[in-house]
Amino acid sequence: MRILVIGSGGREDAIVHSFAGDKTAQGQPAHQLHAAPGNPGIGRLATLHQVDINDGAAVTALAEELAADLVVIGPEAPLVAGVADSLRAAGVACFGPSAKAAQLEGSKAFAKEIMAAAGVPTAAAILATTKEEAEKALDQFGAPYVVKNDGLAAGKGVVVTKDRDQALAHAEACFAAGAPVVIEEYLDGPEISLFCITDGTTVLPLAPAQDFKRALDGDQGPNTGGMGAYSPLPWAPSDLTDQVMEKVARPTVAEMARRGHPFAGVLYCGLALTSRGLRVVEFNARFGDPETQVVLARLKTPLAAMLLAAAQGHLSQFTELQWSSQAAVTVVVAAEGYPGAVTKGGPITGIERAEANDAVTVLHAGTALNADGQLVAAGGRVLNVVALGRDLDAARKRAYAGVDAISLPGSHHRTDIALRASQL
Repeated sequence: MRILVIGSGGREDAIVHSFAGDKTAQGQPAHQLHAAPGNPGIGRLATLHQVDINDGAAVTALAEELAADLVVIGPEAPLVAGVADSLRAAGVACFGPSAKAAQLEGSKAFAKEIMAAAGVPTAAAILATTKEEAEKALDQFGAPYVVKNDGLAAGKGVVVTKDRDQALAHAEACFAAGAPVVIEEYLDGPEISLFCITDGTTVLPLAPAQDFKRALDGDQGPNTGGMGAYSPLPWAPSDLTDQVMEKVARPTVAEMARRGHPFAGVLYCGLALTSRGLRVVEFNARFGDPETQVVLARLKTPLAAMLLAAAQGHLSQFTELQWSSQAAVTVVVAAEGYPGAVTKGGPITGIERAEANDAVTVLHAGTALNADGQLVAAGGRVLNVVALGRDLDAARKRAYAGVDAISLPGSHHRTDIALRASQL
């Protein structure tokens, strides 16, 4: 199968690695892999192409030139821009929701509307468009304050703080940029990510994972796009997935279909296990990053076949997925300054040493090659060090040994990814 993956981050590298693991009966690669624009890590397994990934016509032209059997759209921006619509209109099988369906991520206010209509449990929320409305909402809910940019913000548009001035300042910054904000009641309890593959009718859950949003150990510091993740979750209720399917995923997919905008792709359910029960924190319209890195590391069912079935409306042929009994942990190596202004161009060495252990894979998130062909940092989250182990303790020890083998001047990482869960 000829597959084109759209995107250039760690999530896309994880997807490409999963595809590359498929072999023919003769042991040869089962797929011809392409990526746009990709990154140096993705380029180890796929042919890279330069294209504006938010331009539906350009992406469609590339897919047609490659005679792609499947296009997988990784990031949220091309989905909200309608790239999947352009591909489908040209008859190209595409995994990713339409622009209207992707508004589940593109607008938090829209997502709240859908959840209300579908009876999905979530935090109470108020949409604010002025400073006065924001102040009223903050005072209504009280601390801790939760303020979310209503539009796309690459996972960094949320402020959770006990400081009212900081919460209000974030709201005002969003207003100044032309975006309203959604102010919510604070949800207590641990957060969980569950990806659901759907063709608009059938909904198939993947394994739950947990990520770490704060920049520093002990969940301190500013919110980031995610500093690490692990799967499975030994502390989660045994019926967690069943609860999410019954109360969240299936009702949401059914409501989107009822409105004439079926959601076909990944419904990312960001959840909180609160003292009052399961609640939705947010929806995303694509695989989450860095949770994808650990979930796909454990998936044994061929991902490519499943995504093609979803794109073609035949997902019902998959009844039960196969998972590794091993645990997976990923640790993000971030550039100096992240999540603020980052230092780019720092040389990266030691990946080969890190991957000398077959249980460790280093996925590229924000990397590039400089004029001399040296691998360098090109973004905030630079690398994902992913490791498998018989349990979480073994997996995290391998992941951190991999991190220790890598050198990037000024880089930082959390040292407590999966630590608490590994001690259960």
